[in-house]
Amino acid sequence: MNALLLLLALLVVLSTALNIIQYVARRRRDASLTEISRKLNRIMDEQSAERLLLFTDDTYLQTLVRNIERLLGESQTMTVRYARTEQSMKKMLANISHDLKTPLTVILGYIEIIQGDPAMETSERNRLLHHIQHKTMEIIALMNSFFDLAKLESGDQQIALTKVHMNEICRKNILAFYEWVDSSGMEAVIEIPDNAIYAYGNEEALDRVFTNLLSNAIRYGRDGRTLGLTLTADETHVRIEVWDQGKGIQEQNLERVFERMFTLEESRNRSFQGSGLGLTITKRLVEAMDGTISLHSLPYQKTTFTIQLQRAAEANVRFS
Repeated sequence: MNALLLLLALLVVLSTALNIIQYVARRRRDASLTEISRKLNRIMDEQSAERLLLFTDDTYLQTLVRNIERLLGESQTMTVRYARTEQSMKKMLANISHDLKTPLTVILGYIEIIQGDPAMETSERNRLLHHIQHKTMEIIALMNSFFDLAKLESGDQQIALTKVHMNEICRKNILAFYEWVDSSGMEAVIEIPDNAIYAYGNEEALDRVFTNLLSNAIRYGRDGRTLGLTLTADETHVRIEVWDQGKGIQEQNLERVFERMFTLEESRNRSFQGSGLGLTITKRLVEAMDGTISLHSLPYQKTTFTIQLQRAAEANVRFS
C-alpha cells in the first residue's frame, strides 16, 4: 500500500514538474515570439537592415528566425533594387528629356529663321533644312534606342540564332568604320585569322553590337591613337575583343558601364553627351545570343570589351 501511495505521489510530482516545465517553456516561447514581433515591427517601420539575432535554444524558434531573416534579406535586396531602378528611371527620363529638348530647340530655331525670312536664298534655306533633317534623325535614333531596349528587356524581341561567319562579320564592320578611324587619326590593329570561325549568333544583332562598341572606342579612345579588333576561338567559344588605348574607365565605374542611362562621359569624356542606352542594348543583345560581354580597363594602356559566343561547327545550324 505504501509503495502504491509512493508511486502515485511520484506521478503527481512528475506531472506537476512537467506542467511547470511546459508552462515555463511556453512563457519563454511566448516572450521570444513577442520579441520577434517587436523587432519585426521596428525593422519594417524604420526600413532598417537590423537582424533579429534572437538567442534561444528552441530549435523551432531558431528555424523560424532563420527563415524570417532570409525573407528580410530578400525584402531588403528588393528594396535596394527598386530604389536603384527608380533612380535609374529618373535619370533616364532626365537624359532623354535633355537629349530631346536640345535638338527640338535647334529645329524650332531653324524653322523660325526660315519663316522670318520669306526672301531667303535657296542655298541658305536648303542648308537650314539639311540641319533640321539631321536633328530630326537624331531624335528618331534616340527614340528607337529607347523602344529597342524596352522590347529587349520585356522579352518581346525574339532573336533567331544561326551559324554566322565571324571573320566576315568582323571584316565588314571594321571596314564600315574605316573613314571615321582614318579621320580621327587612329591606327587600326586588326587580328582576324585566315581560317573560318563560326559562332551561333544573329547577323543583324552582331552588326549593332559592333557599331556600338566600335563607335564608343573611337569616341572615347581617340587620344590613344589606336583601335583594335581581335577575333579568336577555342573548341567551344568564339571571342571578339574591341579595344583602344585611350583614357579608359575608372575602376569604380567598370560594373556600371552596362547600366541603363550610365553614360561613358561620366568616366571618360565629359564633353560627349550620350543617351546612355547603347552599351545596355549591346549587353542585352549579346545575352540574347547566349553570350557574355565583359570589360577590362587600364587607362592609357588598354580598354577592352570582350564578347564571348558559343562556337558552331561548320555543318551545324541551330535556331532558337
